[in-house]
This record gives sequence, structure tokens and C-alpha cells, in this order.
Amino acid sequence: MDFDFQSFLPQLYPIGQVLAAIILGGIIGWQRGIRGKDAGTRTYALVTAGSTLFTVLSVLAFDKDPARIAAQVITGIGFLGAGVILHREDRTIGLTTAAGLWISAAIGMAIGLGFYLMAVIVSILVLIVFVIDDNRWVKIHSHDLPPDKKI
Repeated sequence: MDFDFQSFLPQLYPIGQVLAAIILGGIIGWQRGIRGKDAGTRTYALVTAGSTLFTVLSVLAFDKDPARIAAQVITGIGFLGAGVILHREDRTIGLTTAAGLWISAAIGMAIGLGFYLMAVIVSILVLIVFVIDDNRWVKIHSHDLPPDKKI
């Protein structure tokens, strides 16, 4: 069996797409990791890379209806996100992590479809949203609240 380099070349582009997804997902996950969240660099990088790979494979292998695979990626991430959400006594935790994993899958799908600028800009926007500290925002603006609602 001879190695045909020409048949190997078309696989390099999708590998580059997965690498780009790992980088963007890893950056988002790194931010979550330094904030002490359980889902960090590896989790976000794998979710983003997996959704990119599924999207690329659906476009290349199932060109008649790639939307079916994309829909299943969204469903699968929904189950992953549901496993992250916990309800403890009077509060629910993990909602932001679940939403972060969900949008990371969407970023991966954008990369898989060739929407690189969209993926980068959305990644930056996600980082901005994650950096906003809800508690600090509420404390800064609590003077606008009625006396019984102040923190």
C-alpha cells in the first residue's frame, strides 16, 4: 500500500479548524478556571473542538443534510449543561457554566462552517460577559434600589 500525500492534504484544513476551536475554547475555559470554576480550559476546549469536528464531518460526509448533525450537537450540549446545573437549598448554581458550554459549542460550530471572524468576535464577547462580576455590579447600583431591597 502506497502513501498518497495528495489524499492526505484535504484533511489538514479541518485539523486546522479543530486546532482553532481548541485555542478559542481553551481561552474561554482558562478564564473560567482562574475564577475557580469546575469547567475550565480542558472542558471548554473539548466542547468547542468536538462541536467543530462534528460540524466539519456533517458538512463533508452528509452534504445533503448537515443540519441534522448540528441539531444533535446542540441536544448533546444541552444534556451536558443540564448535568452542570445544581440546585442547593435556596440557590441554583452552574447556570453560567452551562450557558458557557452551550455558547462554546456554537463557537465551535461557527468555526466548522468557516465563520472564523464570527467565532473570534463571539469569543471576545463571551469573555467580556464572564468578566463582568454580577455581585459587584449589584453593589455599585444598589443605591438605586428601595431600602428593603438593598444589599
